[in-house]
Amino acid sequence: MSKTLVLAEKPSVGRDIAKVLECHKKGNGFFEGERYIVTWALGHLVTLADPENYGQQYSAWRIEDLPILPSSLRLVVIKESNRQFQTVKQQMNRNDVKEIVIATDAGREGELVARWIIELAHPKKPLKRLWISSVTDKAIKDGFRNLRDGREFENLYASAAARAEADWMVGINATRALTCRHNAQLSCGRVQTPTIAIIAKREEEIRQFVPKPFYGMTAVTQDHLKLQWQDQQTREMRTFSKEKADQLLASVRNKHAEVIDVTKALKKSYAPQLYDLTELQRDANKLFGYSAKETLSIMQGLYENHKVLTYPRTDSRFLSSDLVETLADRVKAVQVKPYSPLAAKVLRAPISANKSFVDDSKVSDHHAIIPTEQSVFPGALSDKERKIFDLVVKRFLAVLFPPFEYEQTTIKAKIGNEVFLAKGKRVINLGWKEVYDHDVEDDEGKDDLADQLLPEINKGDQLRIAAVSQTKGETKPPEPFTEASLLSAMENPAKYMAAESKDLIQTIGETGGLGTVATRADIIEKLFNSFLIEKRGKSIYITSKGKQLLELVPADMQSPTLTAKWEQKLSAIAKGKLNKQAFIGEMKAYAQSVVAEIKNSDKQFKHENMTRSKCPECGKFLLEVNGKKGKMLVCQDRECGYRKGIAKVTNARCPQCHKRLELRGEGEGQTFVCVCGHREKLSAFNARRDKEKGTKLSKKEVAQYMNKQNKEQDEPLNADLWGALSKLKFDK
Repeated sequence: MSKTLVLAEKPSVGRDIAKVLECHKKGNGFFEGERYIVTWALGHLVTLADPENYGQQYSAWRIEDLPILPSSLRLVVIKESNRQFQTVKQQMNRNDVKEIVIATDAGREGELVARWIIELAHPKKPLKRLWISSVTDKAIKDGFRNLRDGREFENLYASAAARAEADWMVGINATRALTCRHNAQLSCGRVQTPTIAIIAKREEEIRQFVPKPFYGMTAVTQDHLKLQWQDQQTREMRTFSKEKADQLLASVRNKHAEVIDVTKALKKSYAPQLYDLTELQRDANKLFGYSAKETLSIMQGLYENHKVLTYPRTDSRFLSSDLVETLADRVKAVQVKPYSPLAAKVLRAPISANKSFVDDSKVSDHHAIIPTEQSVFPGALSDKERKIFDLVVKRFLAVLFPPFEYEQTTIKAKIGNEVFLAKGKRVINLGWKEVYDHDVEDDEGKDDLADQLLPEINKGDQLRIAAVSQTKGETKPPEPFTEASLLSAMENPAKYMAAESKDLIQTIGETGGLGTVATRADIIEKLFNSFLIEKRGKSIYITSKGKQLLELVPADMQSPTLTAKWEQKLSAIAKGKLNKQAFIGEMKAYAQSVVAEIKNSDKQFKHENMTRSKCPECGKFLLEVNGKKGKMLVCQDRECGYRKGIAKVTNARCPQCHKRLELRGEGEGQTFVCVCGHREKLSAFNARRDKEKGTKLSKKEVAQYMNKQNKEQDEPLNADLWGALSKLKFDK
């Protein structure tokens, strides 16, 4: 009997597919049933060969050997994954296997994972494609009932391969040229270099910023109604002229106000859009301090292991129309505490979809991140998983709620010849804000006026003014980047490129910015690990090494327009509108020009963070760098590669200011150090913690008790007990 070979991307997904397809016989790296064999990659099994595969002379980095531009790039099996590759190859080439189903992640990079394996395994068998956005049993069954012809995805594979080959040619040649030319560990690329440039630009804006004072006026009536002055020409609530502000204040003193207009308007505010990966990473960073990479890792667990959320690597915030009929089942799946009352409200009436969250034209490979039809008990999730799951579920339920409706009242009064305003809001229907316990600000009608309780006032009323005062403020510089705001900048770099031409800015906007939703987290992490950027608190700053790198690389490699134009062409390849080889030819020519410019440059690189400590391996002076997890000493010689941590950022908190402590030193001399000046030996810290431990419950103990209670009864946990538990301190 002939069989079908199914290739998944990871073992966990392979096991899920094998269960659905009733493949119960376990082999070494695969499962087998009557009709199917399911095997998997380990992420990538195959990659592009290193330069030394094209000639032994390339094993040493020499600038005279550059550029390295093979006529065609070779594929090699990743050494650590060779065993699994041989398993996959053997199963693909079995005589009883008549076709192969690609079941890797449904996207450009997932296609590349499978096609590279197939290229090296040479099975020469028909290909089918499983294209699903969640790995629940239902989604897998539906996907296998609707398998697509593998030939539909040839252009997607060409686009993925073109991206990988272009990055190899430009990245390897530019990195080797810089490193050899300056004998320092310097790397650059079409995404990471313009990302550094954006951070540098923000730092320069902050450095050059000069605060500018501005002025306004506030009038308070005897009934405590607060009115704010508005310039009738500019409609602004402030002026930058102190002279004008003083004249205005003098002109309205000792005068009363007459109400010249009272307007009431019914307004609606709709729920925020569903999450794509970048928006979810932003919120997780702002709310919980999670890095972009950490959020993606948590999402992968919720998608692959718990199967409660859909595919995370999506850039869409909309759903396709074919999902509408599944929405009720997804709401039922989250009808658990604490979402039960909200889900029940949604299910009271048929769910109606609208253009605010269902739009086929705005869904490409994958729809927005939403819950699957599979239920989950929140107690089965870790603390971090619960937090991310909570964000997605609330956003999903919010779009299914009606809009927030309110009546906006604006009072316009005249004091002398000047106009003052007051604003109030009366809630008519909480709508989606009920999901968030009223704590989410809507974007409608935001201005400088604060809402307040308004007395009954009519046009023509006279208001007795108790006091008029001048207000003063200062313009503020832009904030340094955090991971959340840097993700925003990478997603939409056009607004940071004021000096660029309008057509190039439009190109950036059309192609989605720097990197993809799947790669931005890795790019940021790589910049930290290369010591090109560093963290101070939550803020991100460029290092001296990063600043010098920008001076050394060709100017166009610093611009988002380069990667924007690349992405535009990669998109054209995916649509069958551009030949892959034509694009690769352009990339080879570009790599040649980059290497020539670096070779002929007379610029110099200088280590500005050199210590007087010598490397124990080669004897050269070590550099002190701020790693993402603390301070490190690294050897300045790229060929040596020695590095040593000297200060590790821990989860322990300072007893004085409660900030995270750094752990410095080794052995018995290890000491916790805080930025506020607090110092404490590790032994003293442990003794203090052990002394306090007797009065604490562990998080695990509390979670176990709460889970037991939730399983045994539907009503909420005893309020008195919950109040007592919530006041206790927990062990880390």
